[in-house]
Formats: sequence, C-alpha cells, structure tokens
Amino acid sequence: MTHVRTPVYGHTLFSRQSIAPGGTGRPTVVLVHGLGTSSLYMVPTAVRLARDYRVLALDLPGFGHSSKPPHALPLPALADVLAGWMSQMAIDRAVLVGNSFGCQVIAEFGLRHPDRLERAVLQGPTMDRYARTAVREFARFALDLPRERVPEYFLNAYDYWRTGLHRGWETFQIALKDRIEDKLPRLEMPVLLVRGQHDPIVSQRWVKELTATIPNGRLIITRGAHTPNFSEPDAFAGVVRSFVRAA
Repeated sequence: MTHVRTPVYGHTLFSRQSIAPGGTGRPTVVLVHGLGTSSLYMVPTAVRLARDYRVLALDLPGFGHSSKPPHALPLPALADVLAGWMSQMAIDRAVLVGNSFGCQVIAEFGLRHPDRLERAVLQGPTMDRYARTAVREFARFALDLPRERVPEYFLNAYDYWRTGLHRGWETFQIALKDRIEDKLPRLEMPVLLVRGQHDPIVSQRWVKELTATIPNGRLIITRGAHTPNFSEPDAFAGVVRSFVRAA
C-alpha cells in the first residue's frame, strides 16, 4: 500500500491506499479506525480486501500521522472531514468499514452524507448503553486486552502515545455522550453489524438490540474479540467481502 497526505479543511490527513484498484466497477472500501488508534491496525484487513477492491484507510484528524488540531473534533466535524477527504480522493460513494469509535464516525457520516455511504460495516460499535460510564468502559477494555494478539499491544501503545492523553480523553468523552442507537434507525442503506464472539467491550445484547432497529440491518458474529480487523483479518475480510458482494 502507498502512503498519501491530503489537505482537507485546514487539516492534513494521512492515508494508506491500495496501489491498484481491485477491478473496474467494484466499490471502493474505506476503513475507519477507533479511538486513539490509527489506520495502522487496519492494515491486515486492508491488504486482504485490496485483492478485490480499491481500499483506503485514513488517520482521522488528531490521530496517527494526520495533523493535530488543538482539541478533539466532535463527531459532525469528523464526518464532514471524512466527506471532504473522499472528495479529494475522487470517491463519490464508498463502503465504509469501521471499528469501535470508527462506527460512531460512520453513523454520523451516514446521517450527514447519506448519498455517499453505499454500505456500512460496523465492527464492535461503541458505546454499549449497558456500560456507558468511564469506569465500566475502562473495566471492559482491561478485560479485552488479554483476548487480543500481543503485537497489537505495541501498535496501539504507539498510537495512544501519538494521540496524547488530553486528546484521547476529549475523544473518549465525545464517544461516551454519543448515542449511536438514535442514529442507526435513520440509516436506510445496508448496514452490517459485526461482533467478535469474545468481545467484552460490546455485548451480544447490545448489538442484537441495535440490529433490530436498523431498517436494512444484519448481524454477524465472528471469531476474536474487539478488533478482529487485526486479530482475525482473514475471517473479517471474508465477512466484509461477502457483504459487499451481496449488493
């Protein structure tokens, strides 16, 4: 994959892009990372999907190699920056695939720019309403750590360091206050919810409730925990590929 830096609305966004499209007439797939992380841990899935599609994974403003605004951007601003970046990349519509907080960004994007969201894959959508406090979320995060692959510890630790404590905390507060369950019922495009069967951060009860409210929603349970995009990329890419092909 090649690396690209793109100016968008006063920010400079870093992205990883497949060198060649997977084929003409096929949708473009954009990967959106979670809280405090970056496109780096999306690479295993991106590489596998790039065999069939044009794939791009970006670092949102404030994260990874993208520029760092003074404060964390609220969800509407993140969604608009994502739309602006897509325009710069000559992407009219795309399949958006998000993990964790990335799902919240995509849900907001779907409300503000519905004509540009072809399909949505929401893996481990936060915040679970049964644990919407800082204490409970940190407890669930601690439970998830031993269930993920050790190399991810180092990738995420590096990303958290680049994000910084202040920005990470600001973004966490934004995520906690966001009610994704109020947004998903308003999305009319196909939406696939994905949960790792051992994910302690996002409960089975929560994703089943969410799926039932989405007009064109589906739910799939995969192996792994909260980040199968890194820990089980073959299985996760297969789920995304099947969903895209169902168009």
